[in-house]
Amino acid sequence: MMTIDVPEGYEALGRVLKLAIDQAAVGKGAERHAEVGEPFESQLICAIERRAGGGFCIGQAVKKTLESQRLNRTGGIQELLGAINYLAAAVIVIQEGLKND
Repeated sequence: MMTIDVPEGYEALGRVLKLAIDQAAVGKGAERHAEVGEPFESQLICAIERRAGGGFCIGQAVKKTLESQRLNRTGGIQELLGAINYLAAAVIVIQEGLKND
């Protein structure tokens, strides 16, 4: 398992990002979108972004962000964590393209 050093003063951000990872790896994301043992970058969240030519993940993040405003706190937090994961997928796919530049 990978560990990440979080700079002093960024512990709260680290906790939120850990929650987003947990959601993708063992929560809703894992239940709905992943085959057992499938790496995040191989899952549909990234595959669709690659096929759509970009923008899919950004749109999904915006949708989840807007939906979070209509839910109770717990549901809203879950939607926002999902938005973080969609944005992370967008970054992964963009970084893949940078390797070819």
